[in-house]
Amino acid sequence: MKAIIIAAGYGTRFLPVTKTIPKEMLPLIDTPSIDFILKEFIESGIKDILVITSRRKKSLEDYFDRELELEYFFNEKKDLENLNKIIPKDVNIYFLRQKEMKGTGHAILICKEFIENDPFIVAYPDDIVFSSTPLTKQLIDLYNRTKSNILAVEEIEGNVSRYGVIDYLNENNLYRINKIIEKPKPGLEPSKLVSIGRYLFIPELLSILEKEYSNHDKGEFYHINAINKMAGKGKVFACKYQGDRIDTGDKIGYFEGIIKYGLSRKDLKEDIKQILKKYN
Repeated sequence: MKAIIIAAGYGTRFLPVTKTIPKEMLPLIDTPSIDFILKEFIESGIKDILVITSRRKKSLEDYFDRELELEYFFNEKKDLENLNKIIPKDVNIYFLRQKEMKGTGHAILICKEFIENDPFIVAYPDDIVFSSTPLTKQLIDLYNRTKSNILAVEEIEGNVSRYGVIDYLNENNLYRINKIIEKPKPGLEPSKLVSIGRYLFIPELLSILEKEYSNHDKGEFYHINAINKMAGKGKVFACKYQGDRIDTGDKIGYFEGIIKYGLSRKDLKEDIKQILKKYN
């Protein structure tokens, strides 16, 4: 199993800071958002990870590289706590630049040589899921049962018109997807199950994307049509994952992520509680 992190976007919702700092590097306290996705992959047993970037995001590559001066400094001080924070993880991390913002479908296609003939995870780093079992591991477990494409989904009450909404068939607690309907009008949604930014795809999806892209004229190229074609073959299932999702691509979601992560840390929890009481 391999994994792809799509991190080439402009991050316009967080301007002006994203003029120079990739939104994936914006921290929840002291940990960049992208680190949570990397941790999820590692804890799910994935060793080969490709990050799709753009020319403005060199700092992502630097972050995952070694920092020899700091390593020497912490070694001299025998500061193992800080040393362990900066030592690169024991995984293979590759970088590939998407030279133009041409959509998720195009981003997946340029990873073809990396994917080869293996199933692969696709992650948007905006969606961070706090869970006892890593979200990617939950997708892999369902893939091992179905040998099909797996989409992470959650049930949302109220208006779902800004999401990709799942039309599905429940087969003995296996949710076989019939179709994804993008941004349905209120009252026309087939369910309250929506797709979030985590997918597990089988290599067959690439051949469909290639064929569609050969007929693509201009503008961004998405992967939803390819997913729906695979769904028409009965090869797409939904994983109603366990955990709490935070959308860090949204300002309020990002702020909530800082609070939630801070409250999960023993070194910060009590102080954060006191601050929240102050502003209640």
